[in-house]
Amino acid sequence: MANVSGSLSLTHLQLQTMRLATTEERIFKMFLVLGTHVVFIYINLAMLFTLWSKPSFRHTARYILFAHMLFNDTIHLAITLALYMLGNIYLFVVRVACAFMVLLSSCTFTNAPLNLAVMSLERYTAVCFPLRHSELATPRRTQLAVGLVWALGVINVLIDVCALFLTEPSFFLSPALCTLEHLQTAGWQREKGVALNTLLFVSVTAVLVYTYVAIMLEARSASSSEPGSARRAMRTVLLHALQLGLSIMSFMYVVLESLLAKLPPAVYTQMRFINFMVVLILPRCLSALIYGLRDKAFRSAFRQHFICCSVRRVEPPHRSTKH
Repeated sequence: MANVSGSLSLTHLQLQTMRLATTEERIFKMFLVLGTHVVFIYINLAMLFTLWSKPSFRHTARYILFAHMLFNDTIHLAITLALYMLGNIYLFVVRVACAFMVLLSSCTFTNAPLNLAVMSLERYTAVCFPLRHSELATPRRTQLAVGLVWALGVINVLIDVCALFLTEPSFFLSPALCTLEHLQTAGWQREKGVALNTLLFVSVTAVLVYTYVAIMLEARSASSSEPGSARRAMRTVLLHALQLGLSIMSFMYVVLESLLAKLPPAVYTQMRFINFMVVLILPRCLSALIYGLRDKAFRSAFRQHFICCSVRRVEPPHRSTKH
């Protein structure tokens, strides 16, 4: 099943296979996952601080959406790390707490492509309707778009949580390993998840294709007053398409897991970890970093705040030459 469950926790088969690994190997992998998450969470927080430190960033639609991307990915990485560590130490949690973590992780997973669609529409407005861009892409409207993204992102798992609460209210009080499968007790829930996620990625792909074609036609138009801006916007939309491809990689994680599960247990243990790191974690870590460092204005501010400050030495106070 190609569902977001792969980004949420370990399956039962994964847990059984992990018990076959040596203690030393498990500890090494746990520290590798922990170190990777901590490094990229710190980078995301540093970029968020850079965006917050300049009023020009805080009141520009493009950077508001970029800040939301960083905030969303940071939450997703933190929840994924928590679920991974819980699975590795076989710690049972009360299902109500598990439902909250799964709900938040699923929501942030879905928010990522939706936010890309909104960012592409913002670039489309800036190039194709330059005179109305300041009117259409106000900070207030951008914040409302972010709210809509969260409203759409929470629908999938919220349906599962509500269905369980209505049919089995005592379900949430019992402890269990935290996986999405524990919240999906009926077949229709899994089919619903696949259908909604497929609709999500098809819709976002359609938005990216439409905005790219519209910007390309505007760039080729003789009446375009800023062809350079249109070309930059085209490259930005292409970058959004690359980021969407990285999201789809995460979407395919469970499919690859089911294929790898057919391998011998010793081989599966290693391939499962590689699949987890390369397909699920690294794309989420690199997406916002690549986008942020590509932007010249943000890159300059980021370097000023964190790279220059890291090498700045504390100078002793100047002594007065007067007696």
